[in-house]
Amino acid sequence: MTDAYIFDHVRSPRGRGKKDGSLHSVTPINLLTQILVALRTRNDFDVTAVDDVITGCVTGVGEQGGNIGRFAAIMADYSDEVPGLHVNRFCASGLVAANYAAARVMAGQADLMIGGGVESMSRVQMGFDGGAWLIDPQVTNKIGSVLQGISADMIATKYGFSRDDCDQYAVLSQNRAKNAWDNGHFNNSILPIKDSIGQVLLDHDEHMRPGTTGEDLGNLKSSFNDMGELGFDSVIMQRYPEIENIKHVHHAGNASGIVDGAAAMLIGTKETGEKYNLKPRARIVSFADTGTDPSIMLTGPGKAARKALARAGLNKDDIDVWEVNEAFASVVLRFCQEMDLSTAEVNVNGGAIAMGHPLGATGNMILGTALDELERTNKRYGLASLCVAGGMATATIIERV
Repeated sequence: MTDAYIFDHVRSPRGRGKKDGSLHSVTPINLLTQILVALRTRNDFDVTAVDDVITGCVTGVGEQGGNIGRFAAIMADYSDEVPGLHVNRFCASGLVAANYAAARVMAGQADLMIGGGVESMSRVQMGFDGGAWLIDPQVTNKIGSVLQGISADMIATKYGFSRDDCDQYAVLSQNRAKNAWDNGHFNNSILPIKDSIGQVLLDHDEHMRPGTTGEDLGNLKSSFNDMGELGFDSVIMQRYPEIENIKHVHHAGNASGIVDGAAAMLIGTKETGEKYNLKPRARIVSFADTGTDPSIMLTGPGKAARKALARAGLNKDDIDVWEVNEAFASVVLRFCQEMDLSTAEVNVNGGAIAMGHPLGATGNMILGTALDELERTNKRYGLASLCVAGGMATATIIERV
């Protein structure tokens, strides 16, 4: 099997996913195009050598529809010869795009690939594409569909995480993100996003709320109590009859933020790197996808991580950097509980609670964060994992070189 190497990673700052967000005026294809241009200008390679551009995007309709990566590559002057592919594994889409790019290289069917992701949540509303799992009664009854927030609250209830536990983790995420930005931990990967005349629109993650305290979060109303009372609680409790009532502990302050963003990685063979003088930064060691109960839905990251570790012939003590998407605080707390890790070991530069979760791009972003942290700390192995809507999860392990 051919080794697949990461040569570079670029991401945008994350802009608030509202009409007053700094990236709202930037179309999704423009956002992704700027990332692809940066990969091209930061690295001296022949763009016609790119075998494919694989792009994760969750709500692939409207401005984000029509195989967005193919046409972003053309807009970025990658040549008409470069094809594109759209993938959607919900929140893990950007990570899956990198994994599929690596898989092509590992299989000897590609020499140079781009795997990335994009989501403009201020312009294309989450859930706008619908889906049978949400709207077909036969399907929703079969799988026990509920809102993700209800699932997160069920995780907290089932596994013993209080409102204070979740709020304190959220404060930790905010503090870590501020520290990371203050100390330049993201500098190597961040691309300031510009408007059509070259003026910088955003050069930092806009969703952060530095200085947030547990008291601040304690004053927020739980977001899913009312929806639970409308019937969602009873739906998921049918799957877990041992739970007498769900404690609704999540709110806007301890869940991931809705934001706009894009990211991409340049991945290829050692020989291609030598040909274009591209320095390998990391080797993609293994990756894994898995399924879990589609009702509680968000419990898969630990299972995916163990699967990726087994494929790599590693154990958890070999991992130096852990990145787990902060979809909700309880997801990370459950991951730590399941993997016997402390929160001090996971997401040391903050996560989506502080910086936001641009659905199709987040997986790519956190893998890049793991890469940057491995280089900053001179460590060896990093693992990134995400829970996925519908009861799935993805994990990827990289080795710094």
